[in-house]
Amino acid sequence: MSRIRSRTALVLALAALTVPALPASAATPGAEPTAEEARLDRAVPREILTRGGFATVAPEFAAALGTAGSYAAAERAVARHGARLWQRAVDRAQGRGPAGGDLARDDDRPLYWARLAMTRELRAWEPGFALSDGERARLLDRLETASRGQDAIRFPASKGVKRVLVTGFDPFTLDRDVRISNPSGAAALALDGTLIRTADGRLARVETAVFPVRWADFADGEVERALRPHLPHLDAFTTVSQGRVGRFDIERYNGAWRGGFGDNENLSETGVVPVADPATQPQWTTTTLPYASIVAADTGRFPVYDNTSVTEVPAGGTAPVVRPAGPTPGSAARAGGGGDYLSNEIAYRATLLRDRLGLRGLPGGHVHTPVLQFGAGNGDAVTDPEFLRNRADITAQVRSIVAVAASGS
Repeated sequence: MSRIRSRTALVLALAALTVPALPASAATPGAEPTAEEARLDRAVPREILTRGGFATVAPEFAAALGTAGSYAAAERAVARHGARLWQRAVDRAQGRGPAGGDLARDDDRPLYWARLAMTRELRAWEPGFALSDGERARLLDRLETASRGQDAIRFPASKGVKRVLVTGFDPFTLDRDVRISNPSGAAALALDGTLIRTADGRLARVETAVFPVRWADFADGEVERALRPHLPHLDAFTTVSQGRVGRFDIERYNGAWRGGFGDNENLSETGVVPVADPATQPQWTTTTLPYASIVAADTGRFPVYDNTSVTEVPAGGTAPVVRPAGPTPGSAARAGGGGDYLSNEIAYRATLLRDRLGLRGLPGGHVHTPVLQFGAGNGDAVTDPEFLRNRADITAQVRSIVAVAASGS
């Protein structure tokens, strides 16, 4: 045991002093990283991990796996380190504990890259006991769930405080620019576990979680598993993602269509959104957020729009048509207000689940934030003043929108 402690201490000390080395899976025969994990080899993710104070997360996790002598012990280590990563990111965003580096505390990217470093280690791990592919997959799923806050949603028992659930997303389009941050993920970290004053003067407790930008996880029912236990007890919910430049949108309609844009694994899916009981699946779902009140409220510097536009194949037609005022009867969805990517899909899945649970009076829907942009002439820097200002303003405005959304519930 003393030799294990010494080896662990050495690993952690080296990680704290240097830019993190390539994860173990990069050098383990037969353990190929996923396309998403492979981006860890680039300089920017390693810089973000170091400057965010998360460089030791994966080495600590690998050391814990190294001491696990059974599947049960490995599962405990996975759950513990996954939950610790989520809480550490939330605490950092909300000003608790050491910053650990010079990146702004509200940065969502250290959480994203640290999680990938952990999954890469777990994928490469060679335990001293028999571990089936199915068991490894269950460990990976447990790590994802714990490190995304999906199993840490806890609302107070008091009936005097409203309950609001907000979801965000990982960064995406990273092959276009690996520095990308997702303001919806940053907002989720900033809001998790906080109390806000709603527009009607009452307090609301906000709980949050983040979701991957991967088609397969959604097809596997990750959204429904995370939300189903909580929707019947909520006063409001909103899924949030990054949308258009310079504006917020409250998406009125969500469509049952996947448009094929590549996800973070560089995989593409086109077709009807796959859900349970497809025979009763509607082509469209609608927001129940108080969109008129949200649009009319002074929530921040970015304009907020009630977006009713969709793309459909009209009943009896064959070609897609844009409908600015929403879908027509009997049409087939080709894009909701939020498009035909995973932003639209999480909104479709969440609102369909709401309806199938008989909760049509529950305020819920999707909010698209402005695109988070770097300042002109930024070059390759991972941060700059305009980027920081935009992210802080978007988070503050998400908080204000949530306060309005929860006021009429």
